[in-house]
Amino acid sequence: MAETSGPILTISELADELGVTARTIRYYEEVGLIEPIRHEDIAQRLYGARERGRLKLILRGKRLGFSLTQIKEMIDLYNADPTEREQLQRTIAYGEQRLAEIDELLQDLQVMREEIMDYHNKFVERLKKL
Repeated sequence: MAETSGPILTISELADELGVTARTIRYYEEVGLIEPIRHEDIAQRLYGARERGRLKLILRGKRLGFSLTQIKEMIDLYNADPTEREQLQRTIAYGEQRLAEIDELLQDLQVMREEIMDYHNKFVERLKKL
């Protein structure tokens, strides 16, 4: 069962607070990233501080370009290793990999920009001659 300290939110409240859809939250449940609080008397999905925090980490990871598999691994390592050493090592490795991907993308974009600027300048000069 998920931790219940802090406010308990429904799926729609959590979705509204974090700017995602309830469907997104249900998907993250499906793939094992978060787990709602289960109570036999209540059919509604409820979320405590732990799941809210996990969802924030998931959304941050997605925004930074990490895959759900990578995010799940990084989050799961937190529970598996109380020293956080392995989690930090894995997060650093994934971060370095992502930085290399971004650097490569930036180089590609710079080459593309230069090519467009070259054509732009040629077309402007051609237009002036007309």
